[in-house]
Amino acid sequence: MSALFDFNSFIVVVLLTICTCTYVKLIYPAALNVKTGFKGLFWKAARIGERLSPWVGAACIAMGFVTLFY
Repeated sequence: MSALFDFNSFIVVVLLTICTCTYVKLIYPAALNVKTGFKGLFWKAARIGERLSPWVGAACIAMGFVTLFY
């Protein structure tokens, strides 16, 4: 089943995108300078990861448990 149709998989993909964009922005900040268009989605994901990092981390841990045990 596609990640777009399964809610748990969709949440995992979103969390991984946020974490990856945040990591890339910390390592190579010039890669995510575009704030509009399709590339702007990655800039926004990095921004979410920077500002809401405790909540994103808790969500990653929760999804890890859900993925492992359910």
